[in-house]
Amino acid sequence: MSLSFDEAVKQVCAPGSLFEITETEVRGNSTRVFVGTPPNLRFLYQMAADREDEFVIYEDERWTMPQILELSGKIGSALVNEFDVEQGDRVAIAMRNYPEWIAAFTAITSIGAIAVPLNAWWEPEELGFAINDSAAKVVFADTERIQKILSSKTDVSSLQIVNVRSTSKGNDSSIRLEALLKSESTMPEVQIDPDDNATILYTSGTTGTPKGAVSSHRAILSALLGFSARAQVAELVEPQKNDSDKPARNSFMLCVPLFHVTGLIPVMLGSFVGQSKLVMMHKWDPDRALELIESEDVTHFIGVPTMSWDLLEAETFNSRDTSSLRSVGGGGAPMPPELVKRIDENFQRGKPGLGYGMTETNAYGPQNTGKEFLDHPTSTGRPVPIMQLRVTDSSGKVVNAGEKGELWFNGPTIITEYWNRPEATAESIVDGWLRSGDIGHIDKDGRVFVSDRVKDMVLRGGENIYCAEVEAVLYEISEVYECSVYGIPDERLGEKVACHIMVRQGDSLTAKQVASALQGQIASFKIPEVITIVTDPLPRNASGKILKRELRETITNTSVVDI
Repeated sequence: MSLSFDEAVKQVCAPGSLFEITETEVRGNSTRVFVGTPPNLRFLYQMAADREDEFVIYEDERWTMPQILELSGKIGSALVNEFDVEQGDRVAIAMRNYPEWIAAFTAITSIGAIAVPLNAWWEPEELGFAINDSAAKVVFADTERIQKILSSKTDVSSLQIVNVRSTSKGNDSSIRLEALLKSESTMPEVQIDPDDNATILYTSGTTGTPKGAVSSHRAILSALLGFSARAQVAELVEPQKNDSDKPARNSFMLCVPLFHVTGLIPVMLGSFVGQSKLVMMHKWDPDRALELIESEDVTHFIGVPTMSWDLLEAETFNSRDTSSLRSVGGGGAPMPPELVKRIDENFQRGKPGLGYGMTETNAYGPQNTGKEFLDHPTSTGRPVPIMQLRVTDSSGKVVNAGEKGELWFNGPTIITEYWNRPEATAESIVDGWLRSGDIGHIDKDGRVFVSDRVKDMVLRGGENIYCAEVEAVLYEISEVYECSVYGIPDERLGEKVACHIMVRQGDSLTAKQVASALQGQIASFKIPEVITIVTDPLPRNASGKILKRELRETITNTSVVDI
């Protein structure tokens, strides 16, 4: 028998249960937390140490949990004994998704250091900025990222670089990972407080340069338990049918980058919590993903909505067995109602699902899945009670149910601060409440709906792109007199980057010339895909601000070049 959402929450979070909730003080604010929250991430890894089964599948490699943890212990030993890394020191990771990424992260966070995952798509100056901003002492990187780091203008002379899966001929200053590993070494013993910092994840900021979102061990672990509790609630609201051919264990596909909060928290670290198998992709390819879903009995597909579209549109979709899937969805961008419907109709057992979280909430937030999602496809769902939400008007006053305003989050999963950004921290976190920068409303039943963003940001396929950063690079092109970057709707990506450029009088410029000039200056996913060249001034309001909404409306009536 199914329960209502409120009944299910009451049962899952009841006193004495695994997800019992109490109130405690976190950073000076009374906060709802799970009673059984582990003390730190190291404890989480130790809980998984008894697992002998396969943990990570990567291409033709199959890693057991003991193998991952053994490598992690050796890396932790090297960090402490070879690089003198102490608690609170920052250690960066700059590489594509490899099993060694996971081992490095577990090592860094197990010795009380702070892991700094860097966007593997960044160009040299972007990587250099984050390394300098975080004052990273060591970076684990693959050859491609090492070359970019060394070619940046940032002084990295004091940075220790560990080359993972080296393909270089040793003509740089990096140290090969294999050279650091000693057979007898084990993870050093340290004491880690729940509110010690564990990660710095870089996200777009108000200055146009990334901001480092700092999270504690408690915040990350609270998010992990929040996802687990929410899954149990969903099961009570809509019980799964007893399928005799259901896979014996959960298997998650990791098809999003580990430097993304989605890949890192609910997928990778969530696999430690749920004793799940983790199927890693070398790069995104929908046909390869379908092959792996079939061969590895993948039960949970979590990515950005773009990837779900790609699966459904793949040539091999109808020839592959996807019956093992129980959940198809993810987060990072809104899911169009048409996609919700198509997932429900085209996967035998896979339910559509969506989560509304942020880097600043460690990905945790309201979630919507199954029949509830089909009935309310424009809602991002509801959270379990460790997270509270409210909606305020422009003055900060809480509005009534159904009224639109800015969404605020409160709970143990939110970040501690923005690294070296006290003003940004004070602006975003007020009395323990995080301002999301999103406009939306909450209905009388607690369902959350997101309709717009306060922040001037484009959300392309799960990637946050800050317009000011792209505009700053555009202004380096001599023919550009003024420009404006904004997002336009895209069925597959959610949004894509577009821009208007007014050229200087007497000059000429083409869209292809613009795209070419941006190559290598910013990551490729930030380069505008729709470029409109004009000779008249861009529209502005009385205060001189360019009217981006008006520009969006005019691109269908002007000469647009789609790159």
